Amino acid sequence: MAKRKKQKRHEEHVDESWLVPYADILTLLLALFIVLFATSSVDANKFKQLSTVFNQIFNGGTGVMDYQSPVNNNNPSNTNKKEMDQSVNQESGKGIPGKEEEQELAEIQRKVNQYIQKKQLTNKLATSLTEEGLLVTIRDNVLFGSGSADVREEDRKISRDISELLVMNPPRSIIISGHTDNIPIQTSQYDSNWDLSVMRAVNFMKMLLENEKLNPESFSAKGYGEFKPVASNKTDKGRAKNRRVEILIMPRVN
Repeated sequence: MAKRKKQKRHEEHVDESWLVPYADILTLLLALFIVLFATSSVDANKFKQLSTVFNQIFNGGTGVMDYQSPVNNNNPSNTNKKEMDQSVNQESGKGIPGKEEEQELAEIQRKVNQYIQKKQLTNKLATSLTEEGLLVTIRDNVLFGSGSADVREEDRKISRDISELLVMNPPRSIIISGHTDNIPIQTSQYDSNWDLSVMRAVNFMKMLLENEKLNPESFSAKGYGEFKPVASNKTDKGRAKNRRVEILIMPRVN
């Protein structure tokens, strides 16, 4: 009898093509968790490291198991937040004036108040120390006629006196701002209270800068119209307080 040849069993080939999409899914899931984790607490360093991780993932620089956490345990979020706040303050040029600076502003206020009392202008001029600096408030009827932005001839002396009080060495930044009440105005010269307030601030600033001891580079003018009232516009007394020109003497900051 002829011997039957034993048939050899062929081992089945395992299809491993599923590994590629599986690895992609893991990578995408990892990226998702990184985004969720990083955005849960806004942190400049974390975002920078997160960007590096994304570049490594999508450029094939690291695998799933090679990834390192973007969180630096030696750098708490509170420290990062403080550093970011300091950076913002430096970029904006703003800071908190020191005690010496506050004393200097208080001394300037004392001199202005002496002038106000000497000239008996307590019902027309006022000063106050604010977070922004030393604020000198001038009632509009001290300088201007109703609906006018031209400084009256008889009030130019007050403007010159105030300009002398603003001479400082080194110079400080000074902002002149005009304000009105909320009663609409429309004349051949001014279409709105905004226009009137701007021109009052500009004209008063020009009057101050006739003093050659003042540096024009330190001055700026703004007009707010009726949009920054200090009193109610429902009464004559309140509207009179809102019609004003303000001089803001800025603190020096590091």
